[in-house]
Formats: sequence, C-alpha cells, structure tokens
Amino acid sequence: MPRCLQKTSILCSLGAALIIGCICLWLQRSPNPSERSLVPDPDPRLADLGEAPDWSALKLYDGVLSRNEFDTALRDIYLLGPNRHFDITDEGVRVASTISSHVPRVSFAQGKNRSRPPRYWRPASQLPPASKGRPLDGIRIAIDPGHIGGKWARMEERWYQIEETTPVTEGDMTLLTAELLAPDLEALGAVVTLVRSSPDPVTELRPDDLRSYARRVLSGAPEEKIISLSERMFYRTAEIRARASLVNNTIRPDLVLCLHFNAEDWGALPNKPRLSPRNHFHIILHGAYLDSEISHEDERFELMHKIFQGTHKEEAALAGVLATAFLKKTGLPAYLYSIGRPAKRVGPALWARNLLANRLYQCPVLFFEPYVMNNNEVYERIQAGDYAGEREVAGSRKQSIYREYRDAILAGLKIYYKSRRATK
Repeated sequence: MPRCLQKTSILCSLGAALIIGCICLWLQRSPNPSERSLVPDPDPRLADLGEAPDWSALKLYDGVLSRNEFDTALRDIYLLGPNRHFDITDEGVRVASTISSHVPRVSFAQGKNRSRPPRYWRPASQLPPASKGRPLDGIRIAIDPGHIGGKWARMEERWYQIEETTPVTEGDMTLLTAELLAPDLEALGAVVTLVRSSPDPVTELRPDDLRSYARRVLSGAPEEKIISLSERMFYRTAEIRARASLVNNTIRPDLVLCLHFNAEDWGALPNKPRLSPRNHFHIILHGAYLDSEISHEDERFELMHKIFQGTHKEEAALAGVLATAFLKKTGLPAYLYSIGRPAKRVGPALWARNLLANRLYQCPVLFFEPYVMNNNEVYERIQAGDYAGEREVAGSRKQSIYREYRDAILAGLKIYYKSRRATK
C-alpha cells in the first residue's frame, strides 16, 4: 500500500475512534431519555421540580365548604402571613395564577348543605364496623420510612459514627422500625404497604440527572455548589415526589405514617459528632406556609386540596391521641420550636409545618420525630440494636428503641380507632 494511503487510513481510524469515544462519554454523562423526561424545566413560579397545576381539578370541590370554614382553615392552620393569593368572596374562592389565565372559582356551600369531597382516603367516621379484636380492620396504612439508608446515608447527612462503633444511619433505623411495625398492624386488621422497602431510593433519578436543572437554578455558580444542589434535590425533592406518586396513585391509603428520628446539631464532622443531653418528641402535621412557599402556584394548588378534603381535621384528631400515647410510652418531653421558626403549634407535641411529604400525600399524614439520634442515651440504645424483651442499657432496663417506637404507635392507633368505630 502506498505510504500516503497508509497515513490516510491511520488518520481515519484515529478520527473514528475519537468520535466513538466522544459519543460514549456523552452517553455516560447524559441521563437517558426516560430519566430526562422526569425532570421539568425550572420555573420560579413553582417549587423545586414542581409542575404547573391543572386548576380545573378544583371544580370537584364545589359546595364542599362554606366561606367561613375555608377562611378559618386558611388563617388558623395554613398561612403564616397575610392572604395575598386567594380571591375570596361569599360565592367562592379563586386562586391567583400567572401561569394560567383560566383558573375556575370554587363555589362555597350555601346554608347547611355540603357536598362530600372527592378523596381516596376515609376518615374514621366513614369506616364500616370492625371485626371484634381487630380495630384497624380494613384500614389502608402506608408506612413511609424516612430518608434513605445504606450507601446513600452519608450523602443525606443522616449518618454519623464514633470510632469503630455501629454507624448511626436514620434511613436504616426507620426501615427497621417499619418492618417491626407492619406485621403488628396487619394483626390488628390493617392493610399495610411500605412506601420504601429497601435502603435504596424510590426515585429513578440520581444526582447526575438533576445537574442540568441545578445549573439553570444556580446560573454561573461554581461547580461544587451545583453538585451540592443536585444532590439535595435528589434526596430531598425527587425522592419525596416519587414517593408521593406511589402513595397517591398506587397505594391510596387512609393514613400515612412517616417514621423519622430527630437530631440536634452534631457538627461538621460526622466521624467526630457532638452528643447532646437533649431528647424530645413531636408529630408534624401539614400547614404553616411561609410567604415564599405560598408564592409557588403548585403549593397553592396542593394547599387547596388539603383544605377542601378536610385532611387537617382527621390528622389533628389522630395525632392528638398518638402524641399522648407516645409521651406516655417513652417518657420523652414534648418538643418546643423556638420563636421565629416556620411552625404553628396545634397541641402538646403537635406542630404544623409545610413539609413536602405532608403536602404532596393527599391523605392524613402523621410525621413522627421522636428520639434525638445524637443524644447520649439514645446513642447507647442504637448501639444495643434490636432485641426482644428488655435489657440493661444506659443504666436501666429498656425495650429496644425500635420496639418502643413501634409499641407507642400501636397503642395510639388502637385507642383512636376503638373509640371511633363500631364493632360487628
């Protein structure tokens, strides 16, 4: 072969290899089409990864509430600031929107007549009689083990370890508690589904899939800040939205139990954490929107569902009984939010906050926050692991922390439904 043709052949081969390499690199860095389609474009009028509302769905709530009932809920439970986004008259309410020019007015009930709100969940008052000894008979309960575990716990910053002891990972602890709780709920008649049944996330998305979204939100920011935001959007936002889709479209429960463990600040080094003398308990209900949150159109839309479905009434009744049972079983003090925090006190150990899970799950949600994970005694109880019966731990005989958590929930649910359901 002539030397010039040999050189041409070599150059062509090198060029082809370079093109193939670039294509492979692009494919590795780019999310696949199905993943990319799950990520909407950023819009300052919407919450992170939020989508424009279908306002027409609100017409299903015509005649459900009176003006006074709507006003009272909006003022007392849901808004921390003044009303700037709801046009309220004696006839109905229309939500402000710049995304859509066709937002219908939801008509208020007039007089004593009320329409029943469309909803997939059932309050205790609408449940059929229970079988004897099964107070939770037929109740659909979703258990949502908070956070994610395993290899993801460090990214979430819900992980710490002291020297060579067992790592403290909230996502694994909540899953263990859920696995202990589920069979006992079923024994009482409940139909139970775990929203997360492994240490892995529910969402198909990963931080790299959210990098472009984060880059558009933080235009011009250093790459490390973009990476950090994409990680937070993965575990705080995309993960909860994926769980919400599962709850609302597949499980459709009467009640969601969101299991969490609390924590005090343990410092910047999770391998050298600060332990705290503080320990406490509270349950979070939905409400207390900041002005910056209610400025998002999708959050206003989700708030309307909560108000018209009457979710708070059932949540507050359930939570009051559960909180009493928890405080009695654990001996923990009720947590108090400091002045200035975006929260409204609903009752002893009960606080309303606008958390993503509470807002997106379209049914009553009890968000448990017992035990400070980096409290001295709690740390020793976590190190003791799960066990049956009682053991000497931290100076006295105790149940495993996971079974104590489980038993407090069981006690509260039994009391609540026994007092509100007839027996066959």
